[in-house]
Amino acid sequence: MTQSPPASIDLADMTWPPPPFRNPAPAVLGADGIRRFEGVTYATSPGYRPRLLDVLVPEGEGPFPAVVWIHGGGWLDGDRRCPPPTVPVELLHGSVLGAGLALVSIDYRHSLEAPFPAQLHDVKAAIRYVRKFAAVLGVDPERIGVWGESAGGHLAALAGVVGANTPDAAALEGVQGVGAGDTAVRAVVDWYGVCDLVTIAEHPMPAMPPMPAGAEFPDPYQALLGASVAERPDLARAASPVTYAVEGADPPPFLLVHGTRDGLVPYSQSEQLAAALAKAGGDVTLTPVEGADHIFLGSPDIGRIVADSVAFLATHLDA
Repeated sequence: MTQSPPASIDLADMTWPPPPFRNPAPAVLGADGIRRFEGVTYATSPGYRPRLLDVLVPEGEGPFPAVVWIHGGGWLDGDRRCPPPTVPVELLHGSVLGAGLALVSIDYRHSLEAPFPAQLHDVKAAIRYVRKFAAVLGVDPERIGVWGESAGGHLAALAGVVGANTPDAAALEGVQGVGAGDTAVRAVVDWYGVCDLVTIAEHPMPAMPPMPAGAEFPDPYQALLGASVAERPDLARAASPVTYAVEGADPPPFLLVHGTRDGLVPYSQSEQLAAALAKAGGDVTLTPVEGADHIFLGSPDIGRIVADSVAFLATHLDA
């Protein structure tokens, strides 16, 4: 005999993906007044780890603007809970929440789990999820921005320039999680992300740190594409934000922050994207970090860089 669901469960909620209050744990209200939704599943695919996100909502009356944070790691590594080692997690979280912004930190499929465009599909799915369940989360669905570093900066830039008017948009939006819906964002902060996979493939990779015996660090661009750039120049162009920064794209405001001595992703990558966005009529600010390497190594001004990035988001999201 089929049992009826408990009266406390609304059949309208028995859909995929589940709303935040039916994920592993409901929101936790801390002594600091911060509401935390942790380990929320926003998308799944058979054979892959579930894609998770965390949401931190500031104290006070919402709805709040939301910033989707996208971690780096060469598309091969990384974790939603871990900013780059140069940026203390307390600094990142505290700065965002202190500006009256909610913080949404997301995981996405790594490149050896699935090649591009799986990573962009996951970012888009996370944005759709936040927008669909905005009322539960306490955020404003019309005020969503993205912020990423390194590989995450590349994905944040793609999220900003790939929209409904993009050719072949359906192939880039994906149907993961909440299968359809608006994924437009109001502002983008891109820290030292790749903008053109074709040109960066010509840049020599710096020496990688020693790996355990028998292990080898894959070429991140080949892993992302599932082939070399020479073998798949079409896919390399499709994975490059600069491809979509064209007249008529109507990109949101961009802040690009990049170390001038970045040995992994050359500063010229952000210069190239800034030029393309400006030519497309976009509002773009390029901020060089003088003498800094990747992840702003060598910069004494990490606090200022974070503060300026948060201020940019707060301004454009009307925090």
